[in-house]
Amino acid sequence: MKREKQGTWVRAFAVAMAGLVGLALAGWVSLHGPWESQGAIPDMPRSASLTGEQATVERLRVQVLATYPHDAQAFTQGLVWRDGFLYESDGLYARSMLRKVVPETGEAAQVVMLDPRIFAEGLAAVGDHLIQITWKEQRAPVYDIGTLGQVNEFQYRGEGWGICYDGTRLVMSDGSSHLTFRDPQTFEPTGQVNVILEGQPIDELNELECVGDKVYSNVWQTDRILRIDPASGRVEATIDAAGLLTPQERQQADVLNGIAYDPDDGTFLITGKLWPKLFKVQFPKADGS
Repeated sequence: MKREKQGTWVRAFAVAMAGLVGLALAGWVSLHGPWESQGAIPDMPRSASLTGEQATVERLRVQVLATYPHDAQAFTQGLVWRDGFLYESDGLYARSMLRKVVPETGEAAQVVMLDPRIFAEGLAAVGDHLIQITWKEQRAPVYDIGTLGQVNEFQYRGEGWGICYDGTRLVMSDGSSHLTFRDPQTFEPTGQVNVILEGQPIDELNELECVGDKVYSNVWQTDRILRIDPASGRVEATIDAAGLLTPQERQQADVLNGIAYDPDDGTFLITGKLWPKLFKVQFPKADGS
């Protein structure tokens, strides 16, 4: 009850102050003209509610083109497509690994086990290398994509959830509503953007896939995938990926996680933690949208 009253007082105070500030700004504008003409705030960000962006969020669905087997023991954290193979980062302590997988059969052509004290997370391909991040260990091992031998390791601060490479920079999630941009050669942060859906920040951003100038992101503990404009942080589309598994399969599986893009035919491969299936899909508009 105390918290409710305190919140009510704070909101009332904020409304009053907003009114006073609005009057002051109105007077200033009447004397000095619009901000744009004065150049006072040339880079002021525009709110989604002021630009009508809320109405432009697309609603997409999953169209399944093919279904493949997937290792139901794999705790999928990151997924990358390259030259006919899937490279998969699997998590959990004492079970984390990097796998090179034949997608049509679900069989692993090669497996690299990680230190049992490491909880593996997202995976990104940069040239001839794979960069794998870790949950709390703040380590990012780098592998040769041909041999899967480790050739380097980066250090970073904070948690690691998802990562992808857009051809110029790495994009990384940490479970919050922020995406952090990193230099692919040094792993140093170069910028950050807050992800917004219809005026609200969306946290628990998880596995990422860079496709052109867009970023696709799983939202942890949901069946939703977001298509994000990393330049502004605005969510341009939401994808409903519910119903891919049967009720019986869902009982043994964990959450949706894992997005890989195949540029050869413009399709996606998606799966989840402990899922028995991998799906080749497209994302058309939802019915009625």
